[in-house]
Amino acid sequence: MPKNRADEVDLDQEQALLDGLLVDLDRCFEQVVLRYEQRLFAFALRLSGSYEEAQEITQDAFVRAYHALSGYAVEQVRTLALRAWLYQIVLNVARNRLRKLRRLPACLSLEQASADLDEEPESAPANGPEAHLEARERQRLLQQALLMLPLPYREVIVLRHIEGLSYPELARLLNQPIGTVKARVHRGLTQLRQVLANHHAREVLYD
Repeated sequence: MPKNRADEVDLDQEQALLDGLLVDLDRCFEQVVLRYEQRLFAFALRLSGSYEEAQEITQDAFVRAYHALSGYAVEQVRTLALRAWLYQIVLNVARNRLRKLRRLPACLSLEQASADLDEEPESAPANGPEAHLEARERQRLLQQALLMLPLPYREVIVLRHIEGLSYPELARLLNQPIGTVKARVHRGLTQLRQVLANHHAREVLYD
């Protein structure tokens, strides 16, 4: 499937950032942070379910990225898939922190997850206040349901269907065959639909 113009522009901008990092790491790394900070924070929040934890994960990931870049050879930097590489660092940091803290959000209920998820930065507003509220509620319910999935399924669903990574990107990021990644995404979506269906059934039951 051919890439669209937006993808090409994204890749051009990413390559310009990589070239800039080779010339002036400090100045251009600030541009990397400005470009990716909100995206990576939202990813960390969906993995952790905690606004505070997501901030820590994102900050730690950028520190690790900076130190890694300062030690990379020129060719390593020039050929880096920057976006996927940053997601991988965030993913690794999130996994380590969640295991260390023994705070696996998959055990949270929808209600327990509400408070932190309410603090997530909002996306572009929908048309009209009612549509905006409905969209916001759907988004919150989806994110809360994601937190009830085991972390491996949550990771791939967020990366594939929210962050928009391709299957080849996911396979490289997770160091797994594409078939394995596709199967995990499919199983994760099946579990996610079940969580949402169960929640809807409970609402109907208690109405």
